[in-house]
Formats: sequence, structure tokens, C-alpha cells
Amino acid sequence: MKTGREAAGRVEQATTMIRHHPELDILTEYAAGTLSLAQAACVSVHLNYCERCRRTVSQLQAVGASLFTAQDPEVVGDALLNKVLERLDDTPPLSYQRTPLSSQDATPALLSRLMAGDFSDLSWKNITRALRTTQIKTGDPQFEFSLLHIRAGGEIPAHDHRGSEMTLVLQGGFEDDRGSYRAGDFIHRSPEDIHAPRAFADEDCICLAVVDAPLRFTSWKYRWMNPFLRLQTG
Repeated sequence: MKTGREAAGRVEQATTMIRHHPELDILTEYAAGTLSLAQAACVSVHLNYCERCRRTVSQLQAVGASLFTAQDPEVVGDALLNKVLERLDDTPPLSYQRTPLSSQDATPALLSRLMAGDFSDLSWKNITRALRTTQIKTGDPQFEFSLLHIRAGGEIPAHDHRGSEMTLVLQGGFEDDRGSYRAGDFIHRSPEDIHAPRAFADEDCICLAVVDAPLRFTSWKYRWMNPFLRLQTG
């Protein structure tokens, strides 16, 4: 039987393996509730893995609460007050148990809820010999929320995204010209960034991607596909 100290050590070791995190402005928007639905879901899945970012979000929320309480009170009409009081009896929002940090291959509960199954139950679309994708519905009208499956050792041809991209590694890992990324790592790319992710040779890579524009291949060999790539939101 593992002691509390040993369990804490496993959690700390798993946490320190995560080297890539959301920027502070993204975490601030998440804490304030101003991120889009799909982006917020992506950050939420990262928080499932990352104790460091959970602490940061908690601190940001505490600061926000302090600022809120420091504001001058506003007069609330009876109609609005009654509406708020009525909601006290509502069913609370869904909550999700975090996946243990020492079990990086487990699917985070929020993602499992959105998928209504596991990865094998999804309908995958082949993009290249090494890459296939599937869209997951979040209800977000502006951002596509999808999974990318890169075959072990496979490479996605060099591309940009015509917009922003959030990527979160769920299983396996990949590398590009900026570094290597493993389960729990969060990557944020701007429109002008061009990269060619390559999955590690010994394991398939599954990533979560949130984009506001379709990817655009920059290699001449694959440019013919660009007109057929469409953003799938909702």
C-alpha cells in the first residue's frame, strides 16, 4: 500500500513532466470566464493534468473575487432579485473528477463526456497517410474542437492555420522545430507560425486542437488540398 508521501511524490513527478503551459493572459481569460467555449474546454483539460496551472487559476479567481467585492454595490430590482433566488434551487452544473496525474493515458472526464465514448468510437477522417482527424461538438459557433491522430513516426506536412491554434497532447507525443511535447503539454500558435509536427517513433500521438480557421499546407506537395479544408464549428 502506497503512503501519502509516495502518492504525493508521483503527483509531483507527473506535474513536473509538463513543460508547456498556457500563457498568463489565457489563464486570466479562463479565470474570468471570457474565453470561448471551445478554448475554455481545451484549457480545462490541460488543468486536469497540471497542478501548477490549477493553482494559478485559483489565485486569479481569488484576485477577481476581491476586486468584485471592492466595487460599489448596485441597486437590484425586485424582478432580478427574485430571478436569482429562484435559481438557488437549480441543479448544480456538471462536475468532473480529475484524472490522476500519475495516469497520463487516461482520458480526462470532461473530454470523455464530450465524446460520449472513447477514441475508438469516433468517426475519423483521413487527411494524409499519417494524419486523421475527428470533430467533437461543443456548441461553439466560432472555434473548431477536434482530435488529431498522428501515426507513430508520422509527420504532418508543414502548415499554418490562417488563425490561432490551441493544441493539447492527450497521448503519446510529438516534436517540431521548437521542441518536444508530451501528455498534458499545451501549445498556443499564432497565425504566422509554421510547423511540421512529427509523432514520436514508438507511439501514436493523439492531440486536442482548437482553431478558428482551417489549417493551410505550405508545402507545394500538399497545397492542392487547401481549398477542400473547411472549418467545422458548433
